[in-house]
Amino acid sequence: MKPFIPARFEFVVFGALVSGLMSFLVSGVAMLRAVGMRSDFHMVWFEAWLASWGVAFLAILFVVPVVRRLLAGLVMRN
Repeated sequence: MKPFIPARFEFVVFGALVSGLMSFLVSGVAMLRAVGMRSDFHMVWFEAWLASWGVAFLAILFVVPVVRRLLAGLVMRN
């Protein structure tokens, strides 16, 4: 696939993808534990995932720069 997103949006797209995938997995595990496998599980999970994705996306945008600064102080560079 040919790239189509300008480089200046890389961080936002990174945040959307990481937060979307992680919140999808975590909300699925949490919902399965909370309500079990029932007939409407997929809809309950989808609704929970949408809400958690919004929170996770904003968290990624604010947390990643902080983590990068912390890592800069912890990791030795050659």
